[in-house]
Amino acid sequence: LNLPIEQHRLENGLRVVLCEDHAAPTVAVAVYYDVGSRDEPPGRTGFAHLFEHMMFEGSRNVPKFGHIQFVQRVGGVVNGTTSGDRTNYFEQVPSNYLSLALWLEADRMRSLHVTQENFENQRQTVKEERRQSYDNRPYAKAFLRMNELAYENFAYKHSTIGEMADLDAAPIEAVQQFFRTYYAPNNALVSIAGDFVPAEALALVKEHFGDIPRGSEPPRSEIVEPPQTAEKSEAMDDPLARLPAFFLAWHIPPSRSADAYPLEVLSTILGDGKSSRLYRKLVDEKKVANSISIDRDDRRGPDLFNVWAICNEGAAATEVRDLVLAEIDAIRAGGATERELEKAKNRIRARFTFGLQGSLSKALRLAEYAVYWGDPALLLAEPDRYQRVTLDDVKRVAAQYLDAKNRTYLEIVPKAE
Repeated sequence: LNLPIEQHRLENGLRVVLCEDHAAPTVAVAVYYDVGSRDEPPGRTGFAHLFEHMMFEGSRNVPKFGHIQFVQRVGGVVNGTTSGDRTNYFEQVPSNYLSLALWLEADRMRSLHVTQENFENQRQTVKEERRQSYDNRPYAKAFLRMNELAYENFAYKHSTIGEMADLDAAPIEAVQQFFRTYYAPNNALVSIAGDFVPAEALALVKEHFGDIPRGSEPPRSEIVEPPQTAEKSEAMDDPLARLPAFFLAWHIPPSRSADAYPLEVLSTILGDGKSSRLYRKLVDEKKVANSISIDRDDRRGPDLFNVWAICNEGAAATEVRDLVLAEIDAIRAGGATERELEKAKNRIRARFTFGLQGSLSKALRLAEYAVYWGDPALLLAEPDRYQRVTLDDVKRVAAQYLDAKNRTYLEIVPKAE
């Protein structure tokens, strides 16, 4: 990869990453705040996700939902997302509207309207989102329960969407304090990628963000997960499910640790695409599974290696689980093949390369590496780290991490009609 990356820091602590690319007359702006659900203490869950909504409620010079309207009227796209590890907001606009995007982001960083009315409005919106995304969707609650079961540390144990009782009990003063603590320039990063001149873009960032006061250093949660010494197992009823399903998860090191790369290759060999081991075995040959996926959560802190499967009618979850474990044990004992390794590396490299073609994807990935790991240029070395993975590495990490003592099993039992 040959991405021209510049890094700067303003006097108020705001970090700036610039990546010039004139392939298309568009520019993307991504603003990352170093706060996610892992920073929420017990009793205050859901605040990070709440602010993803609150940030569109208007600021000193922008009316409610005006941010979205300004961007869409010039043909741009705008959104925001929350995870356990960060909160981000982004726009992609025609390149001559870069100043507009920066002005909009700076205005809400400086003067967001955190009022009782806005808070109540978005509190109800988040509650409705939970109903739609989790409470009324088959299998969705299992995704929340899996983290609760697998993790001991509260930081990753609780969900990003939060508990509604916590939001209901939250006073407006706590919401305002959350904004003052985490939405300051010294806890943020602005990433710009696309069709612009770096010196001009940096001048615009200084113009719009430079006078926003620096905040105090925010507190950080302790991200330590004690070793798991015995398998955890649970069954949960799902009144909306019509087929049995299950989760398997193993604790693994954080993203970008040395073993994260062979573990990603292993997950690709096992479950990426219709020619993967588990798809061929469970879906094509045995016909006991409707779908199966394997992935890592890709966390900054202690991570999980996950298997998620929905079984076919007439197949027991335990039967399908045992077939999955047999394939994993085969790799633990005998390793993968040279062809499987080559194919996995090719798929990972293709996803990585194609995922950086657009200006928005560049801005997002560079911002993430800057916030998570301190240097956006680390992104450029990622393909080579995957290429150095060997068959011995894949066999070793399978044997080291995917054992029974480190395993969590959650079975989803469909409710009878």
